[in-house]
Amino acid sequence: MRKIYALSFSLLPLMISTGMIYSILPIYISKELGAEEIHVGLLFTTGAVTGAIVSILLGKVSDRFGRKPLILLSQFLFAITMLLYSTINHYIYAFPIHALEGFAWATASTSAPALVADFSDIKNRGEAMGVYNTAWNLGWVIGPLLGGTLAQVYGFRIMLRFSFIMIIFGMVLTAFTVEEVRSKWG
Repeated sequence: MRKIYALSFSLLPLMISTGMIYSILPIYISKELGAEEIHVGLLFTTGAVTGAIVSILLGKVSDRFGRKPLILLSQFLFAITMLLYSTINHYIYAFPIHALEGFAWATASTSAPALVADFSDIKNRGEAMGVYNTAWNLGWVIGPLLGGTLAQVYGFRIMLRFSFIMIIFGMVLTAFTVEEVRSKWG
């Protein structure tokens, strides 16, 4: 279970950041970048469509090249999206960024659970998934409050840059604490 805890802890900054961004992004896009409700809806659709299109391919890539490289790629892409969001001045520029974010989501959501399964045996797989999902959900408990507070006190752009730093920290943790294993199933 040590491997599961290391993975979950290294992904917690990403989960906090996604909790921050998904609760605050619609406000930022509307308030500061001039989007209307339909634009916000289209923006989130763009990310979801991207993720839906690439998920199967990314699962195959994860099987072939390993889970850890894709998890690191996902963290890197999320960090870049936060930084890019903090630099734009019109909502139209958020569309390619959100497509990149959809790709990052698909990368994380295929690779990380697969690594949890690879780390666990049949007797403790449910517990392992529970630990992983606890980190995921904890990030979404902390993220919205932290994101809202940072956005209100320091502004949206500072909140996004703080998120960038948190994700980079998680990426370093992943690089140095998470082991790669080859799938027992393939």
